[in-house]
Amino acid sequence: MALTTIANIKETLSVGARPNLFSVSLVWPEGYELSGEMTVDTANLLCKTAAIPGMTIGVIEVPFRAGRRIKVPGDRTFADWTVTFISDEAHALRDSFLQWAERIKTSDYNSDTLRAGDAAAFDYTASLSVTHLKSDGKPSRTYKLAEAFPTEVGAIELSYDSTDSLSEFSVTFQYHWMTAESDVSEVDDDAILT
Repeated sequence: MALTTIANIKETLSVGARPNLFSVSLVWPEGYELSGEMTVDTANLLCKTAAIPGMTIGVIEVPFRAGRRIKVPGDRTFADWTVTFISDEAHALRDSFLQWAERIKTSDYNSDTLRAGDAAAFDYTASLSVTHLKSDGKPSRTYKLAEAFPTEVGAIELSYDSTDSLSEFSVTFQYHWMTAESDVSEVDDDAILT
């Protein structure tokens, strides 16, 4: 059994991942334009918080003799992915997400932008990614969210009390599956988590 010393603890903690070292890569679907002067690079820089998405394997309980149940693994599901952004003064980034949502489903409740015959309307998903960085700024692990689309564009809270902060809003995405890559320079198709 190894002797636990302060030096051992410090050495072990020195390789710990830091939650404030991350980058997010947003991509808008083909044919979608960002509002105003907003660029994809600026949108990525305005990301304040993100998370490495979670995953759950469901459980199927199969009845078996005398009320006992056998648990077997069910389907894998992926958690919603919520990202918080700093709002620009022109609200161009938030407007870009609202336009993306409008292309998926209009807000007049009487029409659907995803109608038959409009092939471009069905291209409403994009591949998004979040990368956890090492302390030297190099990628540690990248999680790619395949076929993602926004399902909620959050409110911007306004208050006379908030004099020393910037406005922000959150966007929640749904996606079909996630891949995890240790080195972003080498894409491993076998790493797909489905």
